[in-house]
Amino acid sequence: MSAMEFKGEENHWNLGYEEQKKIKLPRRLSFGNDEHDSHLASGRTSCASATSFPLWAMSPGTPWARSPLHESPSPPLIYHCLASLHRREGNIFSIAVSQELIFTGSESSRIHAWKIPDCIEMGHIKAKAGGIHALLAYDKFLFTTHSDYKIRVWDVQVKENFQPKKITTLPRGRSFFLLPGRNIQQHKDYISCIAYNHYEKILYTGSWDKTVKVWKISKKHCVDSFVAHEGPVNAIVINQEDGCVFTCSSDGTTKIWRRVYGESSHILTMTLKFQPSPINALALYLSATDCFLYSGSSDGLINFWEKEKMSGRFNHGGFLQGHHFAVLCLASVGELILSGSEDATIRVWRRDGNSFHSCLAVIDGHHGPVRCLVATVETQDIMTGLLVYAASLDQTFKVWRVKVSPSEKVNSERSVVTQNSEIKECEMMSPVLSPSWVEKKVQGIHF
Repeated sequence: MSAMEFKGEENHWNLGYEEQKKIKLPRRLSFGNDEHDSHLASGRTSCASATSFPLWAMSPGTPWARSPLHESPSPPLIYHCLASLHRREGNIFSIAVSQELIFTGSESSRIHAWKIPDCIEMGHIKAKAGGIHALLAYDKFLFTTHSDYKIRVWDVQVKENFQPKKITTLPRGRSFFLLPGRNIQQHKDYISCIAYNHYEKILYTGSWDKTVKVWKISKKHCVDSFVAHEGPVNAIVINQEDGCVFTCSSDGTTKIWRRVYGESSHILTMTLKFQPSPINALALYLSATDCFLYSGSSDGLINFWEKEKMSGRFNHGGFLQGHHFAVLCLASVGELILSGSEDATIRVWRRDGNSFHSCLAVIDGHHGPVRCLVATVETQDIMTGLLVYAASLDQTFKVWRVKVSPSEKVNSERSVVTQNSEIKECEMMSPVLSPSWVEKKVQGIHF
């Protein structure tokens, strides 16, 4: 059996490349006024735009593809697509990675498990409800959210065979441990994001109902619930060192929350807002000396905030410009930031010092908005090796192997825009979007 093709009655995946070749794709697509469209068209046309094929498929004899942003003899980043799988069950909304497995959640009630890194299917988890918008893997546990607005916890440790076991469902039903003044009922809309405090064993869930709920896994019930934003909560990240919780929303704000010492309740400590655009994704970089928060918004920008060492406040450091449309997902790995966008591309950025960032590459292989991505370190030698897992609303799931040269060998243009400078015209590539996504976009369908 091929690692990328499965047959039988339960087969809902196949190799997506052959199906992509049958689709006649538009060279470019823009939404907005004519003046804005002319600005986008002035950028250099990408290889994928000219051929309607993924960049990696153009050179079968040379699997490694040079970044289209750099034509130097020593490119700072090279990448290769290991697997491209097409899903027939619907769009993929979430990805989670454990030490040995990749999990994907979608519109269906199946959560598929794949072997790292060659994407051999290990099996699937069949849940009672689909619409799995958020997944999180930690240790031997997998946390999943479903269309019934509940959370399920699974034991997915790999032995000889993949035999997941459901541990609990949150909430378990009407609780007899209702505390005065606390709402421990389940969310009233889709749970869009999930995060886990490793040390406190606390689970956080954010929802389109504008609330954040806090769950004590050992007690199997909700210990706190609060209205976090004026719009849907789109992402949650946690500083594992101090327990600080970051949330973002379609209301255009990012908020920082802290747990009251010795209690379960949370208080708002800071609100970050630099632009009115809805914020869709967050990523946190943390080291012994630095802490940076990145937020991706619907205007195509990635804002970043730096934490002051003395006061603990987060100051706006600038924003990264390059994506055509909304930034839908972010991932942070060391000095690298990866961003997936509605323009069907993944950009890889590197922070050079505290305030400057370089765009190392534009990974151009999807034909629909990149809905979710996860990146993990594979090797750490002369070149940093990453595995990047990405899913798009073109119903494909791709795995990329990325290698990045050491920063001291890179002589690339710094492309950060600070809050005190004008927006700099960046080299931009025309996105290639599938006709099905174009139709959904024009109709205003919300995902």
